[in-house]
Amino acid sequence: MYTKNLTSNNQILDTTAEVTAIVPVRAASQETTHNKTNRALEYRMEKFNKLRYLMVAGLIAGLALHGLIRYGGSYNIGSLLFGDKAVAQTVSSKYSNLNTSIDKTKQTKQPQPVATKYVNGAPTPDWSSITFRNMKFGGAGSVEFPNIKNPGMKETRTWSAGQSLAEVMELGDFEATEFNIEDFTLKDIADITGIQLKNLKLSDFETLDWQTLEDLAEAIPNLEDSEVGAIPPIQELVTKVTGSTASYQTVGEVLDNYPQLGEVELGEYVKLDKYKLTSIPGIEDAQLKDFTNWQNTTIGKIPGLADVPFDRFPSVPIPDVSFIGKVDLPLGSLESGRWKSISGSYQAGFNVPCEKTCGHIEVSGSDIVTGAQWMSGKDQKVKGGFGILGSLNGGKEPTGRHPFGKSFKQVIWDINEADGSITTAMFFRICKRGWVDLGCSPYFIGPVPFFTYREIDPIILGTPLTVPKK
Repeated sequence: MYTKNLTSNNQILDTTAEVTAIVPVRAASQETTHNKTNRALEYRMEKFNKLRYLMVAGLIAGLALHGLIRYGGSYNIGSLLFGDKAVAQTVSSKYSNLNTSIDKTKQTKQPQPVATKYVNGAPTPDWSSITFRNMKFGGAGSVEFPNIKNPGMKETRTWSAGQSLAEVMELGDFEATEFNIEDFTLKDIADITGIQLKNLKLSDFETLDWQTLEDLAEAIPNLEDSEVGAIPPIQELVTKVTGSTASYQTVGEVLDNYPQLGEVELGEYVKLDKYKLTSIPGIEDAQLKDFTNWQNTTIGKIPGLADVPFDRFPSVPIPDVSFIGKVDLPLGSLESGRWKSISGSYQAGFNVPCEKTCGHIEVSGSDIVTGAQWMSGKDQKVKGGFGILGSLNGGKEPTGRHPFGKSFKQVIWDINEADGSITTAMFFRICKRGWVDLGCSPYFIGPVPFFTYREIDPIILGTPLTVPKK
């Protein structure tokens, strides 16, 4: 206790103070500030650690996505990053939608030489907009046929760049394919295209040129019961061949009475351009395949057929989407020693290796197709065809595949390594499978420009598909 007396002006003041200790003291405001500083530092460190974690996770995700895009791998990215099946499915689903969107956007922006639809991002022909008339050759060629007597058969087949398939291809070239064009009648074709058969002439239907009267009687329903005098072109034929008008005899009767009418061709004795097509009753109801040697008829010389959209044929090829790969790497003609081939022909198989000058694409996608090589038909020719016509073009055809059926062959043509693009072409064949079976030539009638592709674009491979292994 400490007491001090102070006197001022005769007054005494008594002041008393209590002291307990003298110690350093930190102001309350200083302590609060220090605690806040520590928490801010901890927060920044925590945020930095999270950022580092996200950067690492993002890098892993980026690498995984790159692998999926480039190689089409089957691993599950959601499971890889998150270890959770539900999350994995969600992420995979979102990625799948994104990938599909990217593929479709890329594909729809890419111009194609033919009308195109997309299946799983891969281009396929839009048959509803494709006809024999609007398909054009991208190059020229010609071939001579063996010296075989076959009514209606031409001695040569010639084509040039810009010419339509309708002017070159014949009905028999598509026999035993998915089209079944020979099942058409002229009436069927007229109903589809809107042509007026009554305005056409007999000469517009090339098939009639080499038909005999017996052939016509067998092909056209009820013709043998019609009187000769009621059918002017047949009246002219009978008169010129027999010297008799036989106007009141039926077609069946004159065939019995004058057997020679079963041997002479209509085009030899009758000027077909003088008569209307419908002057022979019932001709519009006969199926094309009912006429003798219908196979030799040029597509463009069957009234209206050149303008029938392919999707209106009796049947249409369905793309074989059993295997769809991606164009991984286009490589030019300097390549050699390629053995992992998935290209070839029906006769040589579809694993024909290439020793030198081996332009090709490497394919990615599933575990089955990744690394497979589809060779360029411009560089490699393989065995094709069968029968007598199998010797045409030296028995060779460009290597390729048939993802769209037997009607034509898809061939890789030009390869541009600089921008990672390729062109493909269609090649057709010549077939004569009538009563005298001459077989089919190799697929060498072409090229007809087909789809173009760039790296990562989906491409339909079809079947058969086996990838060679050493």
